[in-house]
Amino acid sequence: MLVDLFNGWIKDLHVGVQIALFVVGLALGVFCLVKFCDWFVDGAGVMAKKLKVSPLIIGLTIVAMGTSLPELAVSVSDSVAALNNGGNANVAIGNVLGSNVCNILLVLGFSVIFTPIAVKRSVNRREMPILLGVTAVTVLFVCLFGLNSVANAQDLAITRWEGIILAVGIVAYIAYLIFMAKRHPDQLEMDSQEGVKDMPWWKAILFVVVGAAGIILGGQLVVFGAKGLALQGAYALKLDHDMSEALVGLTIVAVGTSLPELVTSTVAAKKGQNELALGNVIGSNIFNSLFVLGIAALVNPLTTGSQALVDAFVMLAVTMLLYAFSMRGELKRYHGIALLGCYGLYLIYLILRTVLGWSF
Repeated sequence: MLVDLFNGWIKDLHVGVQIALFVVGLALGVFCLVKFCDWFVDGAGVMAKKLKVSPLIIGLTIVAMGTSLPELAVSVSDSVAALNNGGNANVAIGNVLGSNVCNILLVLGFSVIFTPIAVKRSVNRREMPILLGVTAVTVLFVCLFGLNSVANAQDLAITRWEGIILAVGIVAYIAYLIFMAKRHPDQLEMDSQEGVKDMPWWKAILFVVVGAAGIILGGQLVVFGAKGLALQGAYALKLDHDMSEALVGLTIVAVGTSLPELVTSTVAAKKGQNELALGNVIGSNIFNSLFVLGIAALVNPLTTGSQALVDAFVMLAVTMLLYAFSMRGELKRYHGIALLGCYGLYLIYLILRTVLGWSF
């Protein structure tokens, strides 16, 4: 595995050089995830279009999953690393929990500050309850099931059978999207078609192949850099290793892998495409919980320290907060300020928890 190769190569280098390489690896990994994710989605969309796959299906599958590919690459890479080297998959779980919190508090917060977002009644009747339900199931899996079964006495786990349930859930969700979209096909097909570029076959295939390779490389580099920085920080400051990994996964990695959502939602909000900005966050969080965690847990049961208990409930709390805000029919600028303020408080808590060694 590439991460093991990197770690074996730099272990005899000076600590300062190691830290610099970890930072470069993390930054380069995030860049690869964002850039090659775009290439993969563009190429896959063109190939599907040329094969006469419905633009509706393109929009609901390839494009929808596209913004979750960075999280998938990081979480699966960390899951494989835990399988090969032992230890917990703190980055894998922290990445999903942190990305979902980041999407609501940071991504949507910035979007709402640019322009208020009107929330349709249909969103509050269908999409929001689904998001809340998926979030609640994820919290249940993180906090209750798998405890002590594949982990240490104080660890939490998402087991393979839970991963199967989550993976089946994403299939059911996509089927639901297709069923609902066929009731209003004109608008959705037009929107999906606009996102598909035009390019020759050879270029589309090249984009898919290079994009997939780049996403895999990016995921490996992010795990290499994130875990390396966490280990060095824990050693230098005499901090708990799991807590340090969780901090990096919940902050730097989570924000980095949420860049596609941040860019998409912010640009959409600036253009006045308010529904796209909100739908992007809702869809991404659902895909992160079902698709990313499901696939990563199928590769290897995901174990993490007990600190994930609080992070999981924070994710549920901010989802409920978003639901409460949306029930008013519009997300206003002061809602955005409140969301960003909550994210700042959460970051302060994470830093204090890691430095002071709080269990929760």
